[in-house]
Amino acid sequence: MATNYKTPGVYIEEISKLPASVAAVETAIPAFMGRTEFAKDENGLDAPNVPIRITSFLDYSKYFGGANPETAVFSASGTPTITDVTESGKIRRTITCEARKTAVSGAYMYYAIQMFYANGGGPCYVVSSGPYGSNFTNALGTASLAAIAKVDEPTMLIFTDKHTSATATSSGYQTLYDAVLAQCNRLQDRIGIFDPWVLTDNPFDDAAKIRDSFSMDYLKYGCVYYPWLQSVLNYGYDEGVVTVAHTLDGVNSAYNGLTLSAIKAIDLSTYRAVKLEIDKNVIDLPPSSSVAGIMARVDNNRGVWKAPANESVKMISGPALKVTSEQQEGLNIDATTGKSINVIRFFTGKGTLVWGARTLAGNDNEWRYIPVRRFYNFVEESVKKATEFVVFEPNDANTWLRVKTMCENFLNTLWRQGALQGAKPDDAFFVKIGLGITMTSLDILEGRMNVEIGMAAVRPAEFIILKFSHKLQE
Repeated sequence: MATNYKTPGVYIEEISKLPASVAAVETAIPAFMGRTEFAKDENGLDAPNVPIRITSFLDYSKYFGGANPETAVFSASGTPTITDVTESGKIRRTITCEARKTAVSGAYMYYAIQMFYANGGGPCYVVSSGPYGSNFTNALGTASLAAIAKVDEPTMLIFTDKHTSATATSSGYQTLYDAVLAQCNRLQDRIGIFDPWVLTDNPFDDAAKIRDSFSMDYLKYGCVYYPWLQSVLNYGYDEGVVTVAHTLDGVNSAYNGLTLSAIKAIDLSTYRAVKLEIDKNVIDLPPSSSVAGIMARVDNNRGVWKAPANESVKMISGPALKVTSEQQEGLNIDATTGKSINVIRFFTGKGTLVWGARTLAGNDNEWRYIPVRRFYNFVEESVKKATEFVVFEPNDANTWLRVKTMCENFLNTLWRQGALQGAKPDDAFFVKIGLGITMTSLDILEGRMNVEIGMAAVRPAEFIILKFSHKLQE
């Protein structure tokens, strides 16, 4: 309503001529769910199943503690051993320790956060599903998943731990994995990144078991990476538990049966030598957290529309299993179920690279590629938040023009950045709104304002085909 002026004078009115803008939402905010040493909020109170936002590994250590002591790793053949042999009146000493990687408890959260930040990660959420002493079951995972559903910011969901209830079969995973995909489909602003829970010397057997872990619903919101990675991170262990075997000329000697902490109190030089040998052992880790870091790195450097593939993996010595091109054929494309599995491979002279960018819906031409799915999530969420101011505004041509203009300006910016295909904006996208275009008179009477947006998203060049032929002399 116009102001009713009553006193003579000069009045100033500011008239807004610029349309509202669409603010781009963050695209690489993962939520990690798994067991931790403890869970404290900013006030130091216990915070189980409470999503806590962190921005560094230091934050993680503050709120969630350290690594799980792997008491079963250095036992039997893996016991640190000091062997002293008398030669020419002098003692020659050798120290050995070979950890058994299969003995790891399955609590990988501490290591996962390190890999995430090493590969380019930024802000993320951590949900503690319970302490290290508990078993990671579907019940714990479901509770964490319900907690993160209440937080709007995360764009990736990752379970870091191996499931105790499903160490041998896929049935224990399917309930939880399907719940992740269902949440992604319901909220439409996040995807699930899944780890291979089984790793043998046969990729085809592993792939079959991994695919059995998913039903056929909402596959476009998930992706799997294979195999595990040989990290350069050391095992977490308790020096008061790890015992040392010590022999002198084949007979048990002074330090035999003592713990590492006990040796530290007696002989600091021997303690350091044994600890150095222990720390030569590194741990194999699931790849999801590293991939999340790579996605964050690519989003920051190039954009969410760039495939997070042909990118190097940091802080590793290589994949735990080397997959050949012929083996990858059966993982990347599956004609029966369509569930694609992305492979991480080692290339001579290039290092270890992520060599796949498909969602689990590998046979779907619309949602086959991860960058397409994530780009649509990004645009949908950005436009959704930006248009909330229109709720309860008059459903008329003035409002329609404001919405159309702000959406077109946002998409035009994305087109100029290379996110959309087309020689000109009209080829790259369209925004439709209006009576007789996207709405009927009944829609207006019932309070509905329909906006239709179409985008020609760029897609990765997954297969580069070079064709050569002989050219005859003329």
